Amino acid sequence: MSNQQDPAVEDGIDRRGFLKCMAWAGTGLIWTVTGGIPESQAFGQGVGKARGGFTFAQISDSHIGFSKGANPNVVGTLNEAITRINALEQAPDLLLHTGDLSHLSKAEEFDALDQSLKAVKADGKFFVPGEHDMLDDGKEYLARYGKGTQGRGWHSFTHRGVHFIGLVNVLEFDSEKLGTIGAEQLAWLEKDLKRLPSSTPIVVFAHVPLWSVYPEWGWGTGDSAQALGYLKRFGSVTVLNGHIHQTMQKIEGQVTFHTARSTAFPQPAPGKAPQPGPMQVPAETLRSVLGITRVQYVQNGHSLAITDSSLA
Repeated sequence: MSNQQDPAVEDGIDRRGFLKCMAWAGTGLIWTVTGGIPESQAFGQGVGKARGGFTFAQISDSHIGFSKGANPNVVGTLNEAITRINALEQAPDLLLHTGDLSHLSKAEEFDALDQSLKAVKADGKFFVPGEHDMLDDGKEYLARYGKGTQGRGWHSFTHRGVHFIGLVNVLEFDSEKLGTIGAEQLAWLEKDLKRLPSSTPIVVFAHVPLWSVYPEWGWGTGDSAQALGYLKRFGSVTVLNGHIHQTMQKIEGQVTFHTARSTAFPQPAPGKAPQPGPMQVPAETLRSVLGITRVQYVQNGHSLAITDSSLA
């Protein structure tokens, strides 16, 4: 494949560098973005408490109901992730779940998830669906998590000066199997952002990545450019996604894109298998490829620090 055809090259990084970026992001770097300039330090050095600010946690792709060889106990590993969250030095204000809560959209799967999430020590819990949550056209998901949302589950709220936007990009997929946001939701997003000053820190969370991670596997959102265009005037934008079950990070201008590990099972690195899907690893290494994401906001500093940690 020539460079002209390589989607990773179009994003300003060659395929080798892209995969290297994926590897070091997965080791647990802490990223702090201040005024659009990123700084990082190794996970384990710690970022301390957010003086005057707050933290929130992200989990993703719990796939409750999955029971095959890649992980026969997804409830158990979800509960381990929750234990990690509750053990953080500073309790998170919020928990964001970026989709695929369930594996087959069954009521009993959502029931099991809800039972586990009761243990989370966070004041607020917010959700966006993955494609596995919409197999029944979203009936169960929207009945449980759709109250107060717009359209088919998109929503926004402001918490202590940070504006959060939950987008739904799994209702339809385009001809290349990329996620789509859709005209109705894009119009809502434009209106939602117009009322905010450009100094407002923005956190966008959705299931499918809003950047072209690997279009050959449908790992991207076809109409994300329009959504990102509405965000250009803001000085601090963090985009959190799931779907690909591994940590990847990209910084483009003032926007930090970050995908989270799954709490259920890993998927192969882009292009390293014939197709995406549950990847079985030795039982003793499974927890090293599952994990949580912690994001810290420091008031008046307009900085967001992103920390990934595994369940190992």
